[in-house]
Amino acid sequence: MEQYENAIEISGLRKCYDGFTLDDISFDVPKGSIMGFIGQNGAGKSTTMKAILNIIKTDGGSIKLLGMDHSKDEAQIKECIAAVFDECPFHDSFKAKQINILFRGLYQNWDEKQFFDYLDRFHLPRKKKIGEFSKGMKMKMQIAAALSHKARLLIMDEPTTGLDPVVRNEILDVFREYLNDENNSILLSSHITSDLDKIADCVTFIDNGKLLLTGYKDEILESHGLMKCSKEDYNEIDPGDIISARINEYSVDIMVSDREKMSKKYSGILIEKTNLEEIMLFYVNRSKKEWS
Repeated sequence: MEQYENAIEISGLRKCYDGFTLDDISFDVPKGSIMGFIGQNGAGKSTTMKAILNIIKTDGGSIKLLGMDHSKDEAQIKECIAAVFDECPFHDSFKAKQINILFRGLYQNWDEKQFFDYLDRFHLPRKKKIGEFSKGMKMKMQIAAALSHKARLLIMDEPTTGLDPVVRNEILDVFREYLNDENNSILLSSHITSDLDKIADCVTFIDNGKLLLTGYKDEILESHGLMKCSKEDYNEIDPGDIISARINEYSVDIMVSDREKMSKKYSGILIEKTNLEEIMLFYVNRSKKEWS
């Protein structure tokens, strides 16, 4: 089962709803990596996640997890993956003991000791009901459960949303540890791009159901740049070189996708390095071309 190059392979994924279409989404999550899956709310991230987990049926395309077909091999796949959602799936009346019993019956490789070790590490009470937990405690409980059956792939939908920075960093550290085993992989959906700046190896960016960018994070950050120029200089720039432009009172910021090439073409204009948040912002506004 370990003989696969990509933990996830998605090709031509399509799902149609009334008023929204996930349109021809294709990307891979290399084995041993963290893929940051970014986009605005309503971009199609959760729909993609549900399709990957076979919670919803697709209208086209193929999905492979750990080298297996996500639908035909679903039972075998579910033994080897774990999913974590923004909303806690455990019943409010459950305590740690009930969760342990539940998962012990679900997974052949359930590790009771590891589960309770994570609870101790996360300072989670064993005798308190889930309903009395804070949001951060509920997320830690989900992650403790997800990491205790030797899953090779974690699929997480907004796991750090609404958590304070200390708890977020604690959780990101656990993800880094998990990736110390090069057979483990993570698909992490988030709109907190600063978290992905810290831990993601790769990034896939979708907007309005369409794929905009996918690849290694460092390569995307290295190739893109933020050109800063006067309004006069802006009028001289080829529109084909512009992803979108932010018009300020006295100047213009322009996102470009080939910083090296643009530096040679417009040698007198400053082009700065950028970050995931800026890239996301400029791509989202690409249809307007100009915004403020």
